Amino acid sequence: MPVFTRFHKPPQPGDGPPGDTTGTEDEGTDRGEREPAGGTAARRTAKPPVCGAPSRSLPGRVLTRLRTWRTRCPRTARAVRPAATVLAAALVLGALLLPNTLPALHAGSFLKIPAEAVVGAVLVLVLPPRPRLAAAVLYGLGLTVLTTVNLLDLGFNEYLGRGFNAALDWDLLPDARSYVRDTLGGGVATAAAVGAVVLVLLVAAVLVAASVRLSGVLARHRARSTKGVLIAGTAWVTCSAFGLTLSGGPIASERGAGALRVHAQRTVDSLRDEAAFAKEARADTFGDTPPGELLPDLRGKDVVFAFVESYGRSAVEDPAIAPGVDRALDASTEALGKAGFAARSGWLTSATYGGSSWLGHSTTMSGLWIDNQRRYRTVTAGDHLTLTKAFQRTGAWDTVGVMPGVQKGWPEEKWYGLDKVYDAFDLGYRGPKFSWSTMPDQYALEAFQRRVHGKKRDRPLMSFVILTSSHQPWAPLPKLVGWDELGDGSVFDAIRKAGNKASDVITDTTESREEYGRSIQYSVTSLTQWLERYGTADTVLVFLGDHQPIARVSGPRASRDVPVSIVAKDPEVLERIGGWNWTEGLKPAPDAPVWRMDSFRDRFLTAYGSTPHPSKG
Repeated sequence: MPVFTRFHKPPQPGDGPPGDTTGTEDEGTDRGEREPAGGTAARRTAKPPVCGAPSRSLPGRVLTRLRTWRTRCPRTARAVRPAATVLAAALVLGALLLPNTLPALHAGSFLKIPAEAVVGAVLVLVLPPRPRLAAAVLYGLGLTVLTTVNLLDLGFNEYLGRGFNAALDWDLLPDARSYVRDTLGGGVATAAAVGAVVLVLLVAAVLVAASVRLSGVLARHRARSTKGVLIAGTAWVTCSAFGLTLSGGPIASERGAGALRVHAQRTVDSLRDEAAFAKEARADTFGDTPPGELLPDLRGKDVVFAFVESYGRSAVEDPAIAPGVDRALDASTEALGKAGFAARSGWLTSATYGGSSWLGHSTTMSGLWIDNQRRYRTVTAGDHLTLTKAFQRTGAWDTVGVMPGVQKGWPEEKWYGLDKVYDAFDLGYRGPKFSWSTMPDQYALEAFQRRVHGKKRDRPLMSFVILTSSHQPWAPLPKLVGWDELGDGSVFDAIRKAGNKASDVITDTTESREEYGRSIQYSVTSLTQWLERYGTADTVLVFLGDHQPIARVSGPRASRDVPVSIVAKDPEVLERIGGWNWTEGLKPAPDAPVWRMDSFRDRFLTAYGSTPHPSKG
């Protein structure tokens, strides 16, 4: 490989006067190119290649032409160079100052002095060429990591109301892809997955190139760069010392380093938590309670635990959503009252928010705070007593699960203590899907009645029902039809075709909030009509939400609370929970008691006569 070096030669006839800088490196001559024969005068008289002229070189020399474009197009090069430098600086500063929440994403967020930029500039100025290049590449890759986690934070905060957790949340990405596939189609899901990978690679290439570009500029203009770094460093220290702020945040920013530090600490804490939680899950207040001492005051009752997807406090209290939902709750309370049912309602604080419904289900049933996937896997792999399993353990109930959202193997049924699970393929549905939801709640409840609840049996039934029609994106939505018209679900074909498109609702926050409210009205009304139609004197219905809807719908400051109601005809069932001070009816009062969701299991077991016999694991 030839080695090119800079060299000096005696002045030649025709050379320009001393100090003439025409054709120097800064004017477009590539470092490493030999001087044309005849020196500067030869360059002046030689006819340069025409910029953009067709190339006679072979395709294999395209790369060489790209490397020499500054020689062939000096005017373009002189115009592009400063623009490229400014763009590189903007990209680096933007990556360092990018917020991780949408409300913080405004112009003022980028009017800061990032400490990481000052430190990076200092490193560039003190390092020799090769280490400087390596440092610039690593700096660009670090910016890629920072940008990726910030973008993930943006998405998680928008939908789940929390930041991304590198130790826990990678497992959710396949579920996200499945959700997009079921909502918008397989082609969109594949395109989104490929696009995400390409985007990360593109961000990496751009930020590495920007970092290398800036390091070269700083090194070539070392004197001016040193002064600039001193000024920026002094300004940062001054702003930090006096606590100067702009647009609600400090001017002296450590946003990049702080974000990575938070993510690192979050990951470490999550890994430590796994071991501590495994120990906690082995201990159980009712773990050694004999079967005869479990739930004696509910013997002979048909008990239904039903979860309404995304049924959160916002549905009952948010002024933009609540009016329609509250009317539905009031109407249902009145209709059930006429049928002889009474209800009490309160609030539970969910372990999850905006998604991951299974965490809410398992927290309620297990009495453990299960707020991430690792905890969920840990507890479901053990034998911690669930509320549903307590019914099975007594031997006094048959136990079933009705899971229209389950479309693959579900090994958790053993942990939940269910004798039989009816999934999406076991309910005889032949109608259309409604986005993510495999079937309307009204049909799922009617199929439950036909296949399970309405059949004669030797023992009462404990049922675990997960409803899905109020799952995002809330488009298209089913509508109530006559219960005798449900058939195999084909009646919903026309309703599905006339409904909104998921893609239209997902992109419109106002429309999402309206459709979310309608979905809750539909699900709650379906459930209470089922109870009114098929409930008996021995039926006890416990229904609640699993979590609040996504943050874009519930709002950035919404609580994690969900409504919970117990409905029965037998007054003794409600007398057992008289000390809970819950609100009469299906709509909990704003000042009704608020309990953590993991406290419900023990309160319920105790209220209905269970005797604690702790197991230490």
